[in-house]
Amino acid sequence: MVVTISATARLERVRLPWRLEPSEVLAALQSEPLPFALVGAWSGGGAIISSDPVRIADESEDPFALLDELPEVDGAWGTAGAVGGGWFGWLGYRLATHVEHVPLVSERPVVLPDFHLAYYDNVLRLDTDGVWWFEALVTRERRAELDDRLARLWDELADAQTLGEVPNDSGFGPTQALRLTRETAEYHLRAVAECRERILAGEIFQANICLRLESEYDGSATTLMREALRHGRVPQYSAAFDIDDGGIVSLSPELFLRREGRKIRTGPIKGTTSRPGDPARAAEALEHLRTSSKDAAEHVMIVDLMRNDIGRVCEYGSVVAPRVPTAEPHPGLWHLVTNIEGRLRPEVDDAQLLHATFPPGSVTGAPKVQSMIVISELETTGREAYTGAIGFASPIAGLELNVAIRTLELGEGRLWLGVGGGIVADSDPEAELEEALIKARPVAEAIGTTVISE
Repeated sequence: MVVTISATARLERVRLPWRLEPSEVLAALQSEPLPFALVGAWSGGGAIISSDPVRIADESEDPFALLDELPEVDGAWGTAGAVGGGWFGWLGYRLATHVEHVPLVSERPVVLPDFHLAYYDNVLRLDTDGVWWFEALVTRERRAELDDRLARLWDELADAQTLGEVPNDSGFGPTQALRLTRETAEYHLRAVAECRERILAGEIFQANICLRLESEYDGSATTLMREALRHGRVPQYSAAFDIDDGGIVSLSPELFLRREGRKIRTGPIKGTTSRPGDPARAAEALEHLRTSSKDAAEHVMIVDLMRNDIGRVCEYGSVVAPRVPTAEPHPGLWHLVTNIEGRLRPEVDDAQLLHATFPPGSVTGAPKVQSMIVISELETTGREAYTGAIGFASPIAGLELNVAIRTLELGEGRLWLGVGGGIVADSDPEAELEEALIKARPVAEAIGTTVISE
């Protein structure tokens, strides 16, 4: 679908009278083309949901350049948190080759598009007060279509308010657990040991080595997102996108990039431990994470890397980060997080920002290029959307992308989840394997299933 995006548009917002959960709104749009949902902290918090885009990017296009193909917008003043529309989708890990000359793992059990971007000129926006809005980037050419769409959505959401949540039809359950095969586990232990040897030899300082858990699934990504929403296990940068031949469900806690005007922020996560339900045990786990030399080393290297990455496109002296990371609670986990901020140079656009920072440093390693080479040599299956970025570019709200971790990918009747961790000189292979499973379990629980090791 090739449609020219108008050079100018006007933001219009209509307050909707219904109190609906994001899962109910998503269910109402389930049968429409290419539905998606962003839930959590996006654009200040709440949810962004839409369907039926006006343009779908072709695989031959430059995905980074597309993010700058946005209209000038009138009427956006005094609308904090508004999004209106824009490009929504994912940038898969394999786009690393658009930035650097690096090899990629050729084995791809199920192939997803290297990127998926679609332009939506209207969204349903849930604000932090629990109020839903219909927001649209209105042009003269689309005026009638947007009026019709609002009328149709009005009826559909009124029905959703009356009927409540549509029952989950995914059929996902414990018999379809996410499986770690013995062969995959053994290979991961060897890969971690090999990575550690390369670190000790001075080839790299750190690399993020991942493995894959798999299952079977014939449903949609947005159905799985509804399941996660019902379980209340949705982190702050969660997202779901249906495409014609698959989709993704990201339950990510990690911010890759947020650009508001010229202000830029990145929030790398490095350092993880389990967070038991018992408060006393959770406090013990937190203290262990805060005093872990291994996690501290893992974290500081990636913070330095991300400071350097955004420093390439920021005004001199504007990049700042706190000296001590924050320990954040997430479903079943503690994470060490550092928020790094800077101010982009006036001439830098979103494409240039992505070229300077992609793929995220927290899921590659340091030095970044050499760590990606090591990843290509030690991992057995190619990364798809996983460890890329997911989110949006809006002419009103700016750019916001998560790090595509804790991300379920689906296609050809299969479902898989990539998990891993940063390997440093004192990493223990068995502990790294267990950390990967610790990260996988809350994702499995969110969609009503489990993780099993065969």
